[in-house]
Amino acid sequence: MTRHPTDRRDALRLTVAAVLAGAGLAARAGSYDDYFRAIDIDAPHIVADLLRRGFDPNARDERGQVGLYLALRSPSPKVAEVLWSHPQLDFDAPNNAGETPLMMAAMKGEVDWVRRLIARGARINKPGWNAMHYGAIAPDQRVMQLLLANGGDIAARSPNGTTPLMMAARNGDERTVDLLLQRGADPTARNDRNLSAADLALSQDRDNLAARLQKLTR
Repeated sequence: MTRHPTDRRDALRLTVAAVLAGAGLAARAGSYDDYFRAIDIDAPHIVADLLRRGFDPNARDERGQVGLYLALRSPSPKVAEVLWSHPQLDFDAPNNAGETPLMMAAMKGEVDWVRRLIARGARINKPGWNAMHYGAIAPDQRVMQLLLANGGDIAARSPNGTTPLMMAARNGDERTVDLLLQRGADPTARNDRNLSAADLALSQDRDNLAARLQKLTR
């Protein structure tokens, strides 16, 4: 059967369209990989160029992590600044585990970033694990001071009943423990495993801290 010239032209157009579509998908895939690689190595010029070309600043990697969270975790401070300046950035976006950039900044002890995120409206007291729990294991007490000054819930409970004091007793700076106690944290509180702050301190061989906390429960 002889194909009409019009049919051949239509077939050619469809073939060209398919090739161009495939090239577009490949370009987008390349941009995706380049974006997250640039965050990892703190290459702000690459991230800025991709954003100028329309890349989504709220894109997630294969594990559901957003760019600002990753930049604060790495840390990649130059990339974090580029993302921060983007007008469409969702600065309080949670990852698949419910962790936000504020929580990561709090855990890392990035006081300036904690201050900036709070000023922009990032939630301190969201349900579940939140910045109070993560700030309790910061390298020192300054993050916790800032969170408390901005309405942080000292009795916040995680999904398994853990409080900021329990987190600080297990993995935090003892100055954070003291600060929480001074502000009224309950040393007798127990989580869903029936463990207190003293028990969690003891689990990490922080015997002196555990003894101090145990005295407060008598």
